[in-house]
Amino acid sequence: MQLNGSEIIIECLKEQGVDTVFGYPGGTILNVYDELYKHQSEIRHILTSHEQGASHAADGYARATGKVGVCLATSGPGATNLVTGIATAYMDSIPIVAITANVGVPLLGKDSFQEVDIAGVVMPITKHSFIVKDITKLADTIRRAFVIAKSGRPGPVLVDITKDVTALKTEYKAKKPEKIQRVTDTICKEDIKEAEKLIKAAKKPVIFVGGGAISSGAAKEVAEFAHKIAAPVTDTLMGKGAFPGTDDLYMGMLGMHGTKTANLAVTRCDLLITIGARFSDRVTGNTSKFASNAKILQLDIDPAEINKNIVVDASVIGDLKEVLKELIDEVEPKKHVAWLQEIKDLQDQFPLKYAEDGLTGPYVIEEMYRVTKGDAIVVTDVGQHQMWAAQYYKYTQPRTLLTSGGLGTMGYGLGAAIGAKLAKPEKTVINVAGDGCFRMNMNEIATATRYNIPIIQLVINNHVLGMVRQWQTLFYGERYSYTVLNDKVDFVKLAEAMGAVGIRVTKKEEVGPALEQAIALKQPVVIDCQIDCDDKVFPMVPAGAAIEETFDQDDLDKRGVK
Repeated sequence: MQLNGSEIIIECLKEQGVDTVFGYPGGTILNVYDELYKHQSEIRHILTSHEQGASHAADGYARATGKVGVCLATSGPGATNLVTGIATAYMDSIPIVAITANVGVPLLGKDSFQEVDIAGVVMPITKHSFIVKDITKLADTIRRAFVIAKSGRPGPVLVDITKDVTALKTEYKAKKPEKIQRVTDTICKEDIKEAEKLIKAAKKPVIFVGGGAISSGAAKEVAEFAHKIAAPVTDTLMGKGAFPGTDDLYMGMLGMHGTKTANLAVTRCDLLITIGARFSDRVTGNTSKFASNAKILQLDIDPAEINKNIVVDASVIGDLKEVLKELIDEVEPKKHVAWLQEIKDLQDQFPLKYAEDGLTGPYVIEEMYRVTKGDAIVVTDVGQHQMWAAQYYKYTQPRTLLTSGGLGTMGYGLGAAIGAKLAKPEKTVINVAGDGCFRMNMNEIATATRYNIPIIQLVINNHVLGMVRQWQTLFYGERYSYTVLNDKVDFVKLAEAMGAVGIRVTKKEEVGPALEQAIALKQPVVIDCQIDCDDKVFPMVPAGAAIEETFDQDDLDKRGVK
């Protein structure tokens, strides 16, 4: 049948099972929006307050479901406003398809009004970027974009379509979506055998889990594997929920703000089994001293990650779920009684702890865990609150902590929370943000109220840029250069002005009731939790130091450091 470009775009989205898109209209994409209007009953469009909010919402939708998230924007500034969200998804391997419209083909390259080479701009931060200037190639390009986004190591894809292509007609034939096959052809039997030998020889193994285990849906296999070889488990920020945080084998997060137990265990282990993690600098610290007593076995779908940041002794390339199934069949059961007792002793010696007097960030997170019974989708922005949410909330299921790990995007959380709640309406969705992050994209509260999306925005409000201030306190002689947010913004009044409910919390006993009220209201709520400006995230590893050099407030007190 003959369809115009805009009709083809909508039909291709329907082919892919897309039920929700996030975006903001403009001149070059008007034809597409006109067609969206005719298909409101099939594809729900969420008008965000800013295009960046749309890209983060598509990202949150994708993280919560494992499906491809979709966002739309017009040319020029509309398209460039997606860039931060696309980069966020790229760094964390999140599958989104961003569809933008550009000026007509005759106007390309002439500095036309709102013309930007967005396909060129995003080339380094996408798996692939397309510009469609031929109507006959439109359908296949969109289909290919979805395949690329969700195959292998997932990631974002951009499709830029000229305005004339959205209006021209061509023949369209519906196609079923291409089935994505798990990557198994790279799983080499010799590599599996080598991995099995290392595991068999190890006396002090540690399993280190990253976001790749979540992308592959391998949580069940990770748990089975860990218990079969009796290895303690640590994770990255992106790997939270791939292994239950309540399991006896779980040691907590690894790295700069990881637990002392996890950091010391990796330092002492004789085999580090890395599952879907890329050895970020925030995890490894000084790479020359990272796991220096251990053989390192890396399991990953992306061969480019092998020996990129850390030189490994062996590797298996392929879909992690399939790799782990083969390893589980191959390895013999282990007990490692002495090693597990050593880990237990470390946990007893170095528990996570914080000041008991006054309202603190960790206390708020623990109350959030208690009230939600650990059954919420927690979204975060970036900073101290993000680390507290990683440390003090126990994640037992994958896709329940949504956070910008690689890019560290302030302002990510609110849009992502909207996407997650629309994807999982039955779940309580809470975005934990600092006051600095909340300011970045707080206009998305208006999006939540426009559609009555009952998210909870929890602001850990210390009136400073907390993580930067912590560094200034510890390493910059308390020179607080432009990190004090001492203005008169009232988040409760702001929430109310946007149509949400605002609640202010200043005491410990107010946290639980505020959260319970917010959940019961079933409408957008902003909770403004006022904490001290000098609350810190501990433990901590100084930048560039070995992870075994982790310290906390007790260590500072012993050294007479403030």
